[in-house]
Amino acid sequence: MKDQRLKVFRGALEGLIESLDALVRVSRWAEADPPPDPLRTAAAKLLDRLGTAGRLSSGTFMGTPADTTKVNAMFAAMKRLDVAYVGYRKRVESAPEQSGEAAATLEAEIAEVTAAATEWH
Repeated sequence: MKDQRLKVFRGALEGLIESLDALVRVSRWAEADPPPDPLRTAAAKLLDRLGTAGRLSSGTFMGTPADTTKVNAMFAAMKRLDVAYVGYRKRVESAPEQSGEAAATLEAEIAEVTAAATEWH
């Protein structure tokens, strides 16, 4: 039987990715109309999702070797995204004129984590 905790960890990571992606998209929004509600909602959930990811990734997982490998990869991805977000916020707050570059850097981190999804799927 597959460990059901994997679904929780994967869901938390995928939610974090969704919120970070939404944050980047909203930060670049240049249309006359406001961003769509689903996009704004996903971005608004970012801090909660970061908190969940932080709590999950600070624990120790005990399971089969295969499951432990997947969970450790998810935890590493969560931590990497957290660091990338903190870097994004610091850059935007210290140099608002570089917000576009900060968003591009965050987007690149999201893409790299997503590309490595085979490690945790």
